[in-house]
Amino acid sequence: MPESTGPRGGVSLQCWSTFVRNHAQAILACDFFVTVTANFRLLYVFVIMEIGTHRIAHCNVTEHPTAVWTLQQFREVITGEQAQRILIHDRDSIYSSDFDSALKAMGLRILKTPFQAPQANAFCERLVGTVRRECLDFLIPLNERHVEQLGVTLVKLDVILRRRASLKPDCLADDECYGLGFGLAAAL
Repeated sequence: MPESTGPRGGVSLQCWSTFVRNHAQAILACDFFVTVTANFRLLYVFVIMEIGTHRIAHCNVTEHPTAVWTLQQFREVITGEQAQRILIHDRDSIYSSDFDSALKAMGLRILKTPFQAPQANAFCERLVGTVRRECLDFLIPLNERHVEQLGVTLVKLDVILRRRASLKPDCLADDECYGLGFGLAAAL
């Protein structure tokens, strides 16, 4: 194994988890997942999250995702006010070289996950898993508008729970907080 010589000398041995921890406030991660409606239409849900805060930055739904549509979602999120400098995404064909070039022009450095390595985008994968387990396993969406409402509800619920947790650190485990109807099932 080569010896670490630092940033100017060549090879650095910083592991992935250390990189993410060191740059968490500047990293966005995105992913698509699929849901099926009551009339068996496939809908694609696109999620962008901030790694440093674990906050859902954006969520939207479409029946036919394209690179242009996906780029528009990023334009809505990246306003230049935050210090987002790095984007993690997988190697889906929707993320073309033109798409990556447009994001680089917006000031983002693109990090593509390795092939068949969902752990590299573990934050988004965990969010998607939570949405599936806590929501989509118990609910069959009726149409695209219904899925959009679910996404809006999830983002609002995320904000409410974070605000309550900041006021009372043990709030997420407290029956008093969940008794107020802010649980996911109650929100839907």
